Amino acid sequence: MRYLVLISLVALAGCDRVRTTTDKLFGGDKAPETTAAPQAETAPEEAAEAATPDAETAAPPADILPGWEGARQTVAGLGDPTIPGRWMETALVEQERNGRVVVRKTGATAHVTLIPAGGDPGSGSRLSLDAMRALLAPIDELVELDVYSN
Repeated sequence: MRYLVLISLVALAGCDRVRTTTDKLFGGDKAPETTAAPQAETAPEEAAEAATPDAETAAPPADILPGWEGARQTVAGLGDPTIPGRWMETALVEQERNGRVVVRKTGATAHVTLIPAGGDPGSGSRLSLDAMRALLAPIDELVELDVYSN
């Protein structure tokens, strides 16, 4: 019985399917060769670019609006369930940015992309299906949220 298990393991280790699966999981022999060559070629160029100061890289772009301190409150319902991702359409932002939402009753937290929506800041928000699931919120109810800007 022991020999049968040992022989089957040796035969299984030789299969191409097992080798390709382990190569995908652990990176295989090909990953170090392909990543080492481009790094060696681009390293001197990146060092030369980093040595030259640019006014654009030193100052943040003017079109990026700053976030806010503390939490803002909103009431959110389910948005369009066909749009993938973890997002929230809200009138609290004027520009797309990353943020964090917290359910006021349970304290459940999710990191989302805050997408601007027309209307007043108190007009409510819409959460994606993935965000509702992450918050463990019922999809058929409105949820009171605290919204934090990153």
